[in-house]
Amino acid sequence: MRAVGAWTGPYLATALLLVAAGLAKLRRPAGTAIALRRAGLPVPEWVVRAGAGAEVAAGCWAFTSARLAAGAVALSYLGFAGFVALALRRGSPVSSCGCFGKADSPPTVSHALLNLAAAATAGWAALHAHAGVVTVLRRQPLAGVPLVLLVGAGAYLAYLVMGDLPKTLAAGGAP
Repeated sequence: MRAVGAWTGPYLATALLLVAAGLAKLRRPAGTAIALRRAGLPVPEWVVRAGAGAEVAAGCWAFTSARLAAGAVALSYLGFAGFVALALRRGSPVSSCGCFGKADSPPTVSHALLNLAAAATAGWAALHAHAGVVTVLRRQPLAGVPLVLLVGAGAYLAYLVMGDLPKTLAAGGAP
């Protein structure tokens, strides 16, 4: 029987956020396509949709016990961190990263760091055996409800850091 590691919750939150972001880009790929073009990467909307579909697939797959799925999640977040770093380095006029399929917020250092942390968490999961989400929930107190709530809260907090924190800081006059 595989142990449930302390990294399981953060890993599941990164997978959930990946699914949510992918679904948003499937519905509205234009924001991401524009962000990529402004950063110097001319990508048509159909490519954004294909990538979003891959995000959804990797995020859903991550809820199994597959190490390859965790690797796919890690690579996704490394790609996101790379894009944010590229946009920041080039100083390109990217007013939104397009991560959630809409004009949400500009790329920031905290956004890049959060993506790197998510990649590291998923990388850890890829290197260590882990149980699928159903097995994990069976081993949790109260049928896993506290874990589900914490995973959801973690994913939402990450969304706020990437989507709302930069706008809030800008509105308050923070650099």
